[in-house]
Amino acid sequence: MANTTSQRPVYRNIHVSQIVRYRLPPAGIVSILHRVSGALMFVLLPFVIWMFDASVTSEVSYDRFKAVFSAGVGFLPGWFIKLVAWALIWAYLHHMIAGVRHLWMDMTHSVSKQQGHSSALVTLVSSLVLTLVLGAKLFGLF
Repeated sequence: MANTTSQRPVYRNIHVSQIVRYRLPPAGIVSILHRVSGALMFVLLPFVIWMFDASVTSEVSYDRFKAVFSAGVGFLPGWFIKLVAWALIWAYLHHMIAGVRHLWMDMTHSVSKQQGHSSALVTLVSSLVLTLVLGAKLFGLF
């Protein structure tokens, strides 16, 4: 009787230093970026609160708010403030779209490898396209 059992694949944990060489599937990338975008929104929460407060308090504070985005504040130039706002736009859009993806997968209970792959690609592409469009508007390209 011949030995017909085959060797089972060996799975091992990878070290953080190997993460750059490891090729994640799109669903893994979306998962990591979902966490990164949530952390970024949390870290930039004081900036969001300042933007909201400065934009709705009075006309004078709104003019100062606009001046920060064009001329800058302190040692930070205006383009850097716009770049931070653009990062915040990406974080919000990606987090929202990935959250809707997770809710949709939870509600339909139809989780397959192909569906996870395609919905992850839709999440990545749509968040990047919307971020580019809103970034172009933020930087005055249209």
